[in-house]
Amino acid sequence: MAGLAESGANPDVDLLYDVNGLAKDAPRWFDTVMAYVGEYGLLLAMVLLVLWCWRTVRRRGAEDAVSSVAALVWAPLAAAIAVLVNVPIRGFVERPRPFLDHQGLDVLVSGKTDYSFVSDHATITMAMGVALFVAHRRFGLVGIGIALLEGFCRVYMGVHYPTDVVGGFALGTAVALLLSPLAMALLTPVLKAAERSPRAGWVVRSRSAAGTRGGAVPGTRGEQVVETEERDLAA
Repeated sequence: MAGLAESGANPDVDLLYDVNGLAKDAPRWFDTVMAYVGEYGLLLAMVLLVLWCWRTVRRRGAEDAVSSVAALVWAPLAAAIAVLVNVPIRGFVERPRPFLDHQGLDVLVSGKTDYSFVSDHATITMAMGVALFVAHRRFGLVGIGIALLEGFCRVYMGVHYPTDVVGGFALGTAVALLLSPLAMALLTPVLKAAERSPRAGWVVRSRSAAGTRGGAVPGTRGEQVVETEERDLAA
């Protein structure tokens, strides 16, 4: 493999050296930031994005809020399932980390002893990004952008080949989309029941959205008018 990299006969290895080579030219503080972002920061950003989308959907109070929240619940579940699917894939392919087979790489994180194909980080972020796209188009595009940035960071850090990242993107997308109909069929009835529950309804709708949907928000003048009309009818 090292010989292929030197001769330019392997585009995967060539691209690895090109992207990782940027780390050698960058200031040390920038590499430290990229290592943290690529290892933890973008995963945290994806979780926060899902929570932000959930908050937006709840406050919006749209008629399709149940299906949107169901898709948001599916996002982390899809990521978890994709990682589980990746376990036998890694064991079957048994591809070593690139820094074990190629010299001269600037490895920004240490302690990576597992196999390289496919990238868990790329799998997780793309599965969540695609599932988020099903729930909300604009948030989903941001999520997919985060996943693409994650893939770049993994190669920049010297811990994955580009094809590890592409494989992770493909696996995450496949799980998120192919299992989405089954997941929605199972999650939607549960969230519909939660919406009707006085204790769990907040999961699907905020109080203001639920009140608006019902015609009068508790404690407002609209509710007072309704109560007055009810007393008049009773009299």
